[in-house]
Amino acid sequence: MLTLLLQAAGGLDVTQLIIPIAIGLVFYFFMVRPQQKRTADAKAFRQSLAKGSRIVTIGGLHGLVVELTDETVVVEVDRGVKLRFDRSAIAREVGSKTTAAAAEVPAAS
Repeated sequence: MLTLLLQAAGGLDVTQLIIPIAIGLVFYFFMVRPQQKRTADAKAFRQSLAKGSRIVTIGGLHGLVVELTDETVVVEVDRGVKLRFDRSAIAREVGSKTTAAAAEVPAAS
């Protein structure tokens, strides 16, 4: 039994350092870094919103952006029905302004 205790009291092995460092790097590249990229992309999208954009909120409400401030967005959801949202509540853009304008113009037959 004394020999087991003496063997366990040995010095620090290099592999004991490499494994936790490798786990930390894998965690960073597969979890932290992609989340930071998604957050940065979402922030850039919300800053690029413009009047006339067709958007969907986080709650699933579809509408047209009619007014913008630094913190809020006014969305028209139906004729005469306007709702004010924080910019952070905008999830995605449904279509670009040019696509929406082309869809509203009927094709000549």
